[in-house]
Amino acid sequence: MSEQQIIVLDPTGSDPDAEHQALRERGSAALVDILGVRAWSVSDPALLKQLLTSKDVSKDGRAHWPAFAETVPTWPLALWVAVENMFTAYGDNHSRLRRMVAPALSARRTAALQADIEALVNSMLDGLDAFPAGEVADLRKHLAYPLPIAVIGKLMGVPADRRTEFRTVVDNVFATHLSAEEQAANTAALYALLDALIEIRRAEPGQDMTSLLIAARDEEDGSAFSDAELRDTLLLMISAGYETTVNVIDQAITTLLTDPCQLAHVREGRCTWQDVVEETLRHQPAVKHLPLRYARIDIPLPDGQTIKTGEAILASYAAANRHPTWHEDADRFDATRPSKEHLAFGHGVHFCLGAPLARLEVATALRLLFERFPDARLATERTALEALPSLISNGHTSVPVHLRPTSSASS
Repeated sequence: MSEQQIIVLDPTGSDPDAEHQALRERGSAALVDILGVRAWSVSDPALLKQLLTSKDVSKDGRAHWPAFAETVPTWPLALWVAVENMFTAYGDNHSRLRRMVAPALSARRTAALQADIEALVNSMLDGLDAFPAGEVADLRKHLAYPLPIAVIGKLMGVPADRRTEFRTVVDNVFATHLSAEEQAANTAALYALLDALIEIRRAEPGQDMTSLLIAARDEEDGSAFSDAELRDTLLLMISAGYETTVNVIDQAITTLLTDPCQLAHVREGRCTWQDVVEETLRHQPAVKHLPLRYARIDIPLPDGQTIKTGEAILASYAAANRHPTWHEDADRFDATRPSKEHLAFGHGVHFCLGAPLARLEVATALRLLFERFPDARLATERTALEALPSLISNGHTSVPVHLRPTSSASS
């Protein structure tokens, strides 16, 4: 494929639907430029599932990406490929790290959070209830943002007075419009917060996940975390457990407020809140593109092209979720859609461990929000909402809403 045919991904994420359509039109995989790095964007769901489960595809850039050493010092997304945790691990090392983290997000532990999540949502809705009729409330700021950071903060033992700081630096991890220098400064600030958290929980251990992971590290039985793995595992759990859930809440609320028929489906029993969550994950997944994976051997593609050994692969989940060969009328949101299949949480051995918790948070937030404010409506046209400046994160900068009918609307 010639250089002229490479698609340069927009770092500001200004028109993702058009970009994903362009990728699908190129076939099962297309060469893209992602902030100066060349990679194969895979948008065909069948091929993507194959690659995500293949032992011939690795997430370990140090071992399987020849460009790793020269790229990391100057690439704005270096953190996505350089962390030392299960996100970038391969083979037995990935199994070891995942095995140590899995108990933190067990079904039992997640289910036990139901009452806490409901209490948090109701507290946030109480705050929204104080908004006078006619005043615009930003549901991203006052619900979608604070809920996931409160839940993951409690789970991980992040002190309440540190959560705002964590929120700011995690937001920047997903921002792809920042320079390499700005991202390097953000990474330094993020690691300083993580080191402080480890110090606090090591001095004052509790039943939170940070304390339990520190205890596993300090056992030093040969299979425990290294210092870098401990810190980067905390980074993964806090960032993945926060930013992605914010976006799903944002997108679900936005869709329901602009498509009253979907809300009616739930209210009239044709589908459930869980169905809304799954269709949101399919139609508007929290992560559009996920960097990076690497070919360990030459991988032939259905159209005759080849991903060469050592080349980078970009999982383009949002484009794949709406592929016309997978779902009928794939661009249309339909909470009653029989098939609930999507790739929003990944696929294979790297499938997101936090998926049950994210689903619980989103479904709870939607149910309680629309019970409390049945007449809520967007305060602007959906087309006027501003996308987050990111080719990774899929959300809006704000979700302005009128929670109650205004006098003009009801007259």
